[in-house]
Amino acid sequence: MRSSLPYSPPPVGLHAAAVYIKIIKKIPLDQFPILVYGDYMAHTVGALALDKYYTYADYKEWDLAEGERYELIYGEAYAMSAPNTYHQLILAELFKQIAVYLTGKPCKAIPAPFDVRLFYAEDDSDDTVVQPDITIICDRKKIGAEGGRGAPDFIAEILSPSNTAIEMQRKFELYRKAGVREYWVIDPEHKTLHIYDFKNDAIFPRTYNAAGVAKVGIFPDLEITLEPVFAEASSGDSESED
Repeated sequence: MRSSLPYSPPPVGLHAAAVYIKIIKKIPLDQFPILVYGDYMAHTVGALALDKYYTYADYKEWDLAEGERYELIYGEAYAMSAPNTYHQLILAELFKQIAVYLTGKPCKAIPAPFDVRLFYAEDDSDDTVVQPDITIICDRKKIGAEGGRGAPDFIAEILSPSNTAIEMQRKFELYRKAGVREYWVIDPEHKTLHIYDFKNDAIFPRTYNAAGVAKVGIFPDLEITLEPVFAEASSGDSESED
């Protein structure tokens, strides 16, 4: 029987403490496995029915308004808000550094919007489609005309003011279960990067500030200089909602 909530986090340890309480403040990622970011549990919103189970076969037939985007997680639809300017500036700089390194290499970096079918099924019965900000796929068989087929090697997500604790908890568990090897969470407000090394079963992240240089663990010699990634942090763009 499906829960009436979009997601039921595991009722254990720090995860439960982070997501079941009403959030009264933001807790840095170096204190919890997942960022507590926002005020309340996430709810499915938008034009699609809240109580219907969807598959990729349904997803690809949705007639959405221009600019309307959804992710599909275990059969439930979640509306996505448009990114703000600062979000896009971070995305552009981070993607540039990764793409330059990957030039001429077999792995491919792809920016959003890009559908990733984490649990790909040939008959389109899979029920999870996400749109990470940056996806790296090294197995070319996992790149289809419609998007990614199966777990990518690397995913990066840039937080927005609308992200909630339960949403980030859901993504953390989802990517780890799917077999993503490395997961980056970029926090514009605090100018920090948190790296989850799933390939080595790490639960707590390595954390870097805006002056740091972060190593991409799935590659032997790729390092990201974070100062230009967060260069617009003082411009005020991060404070504006979309």
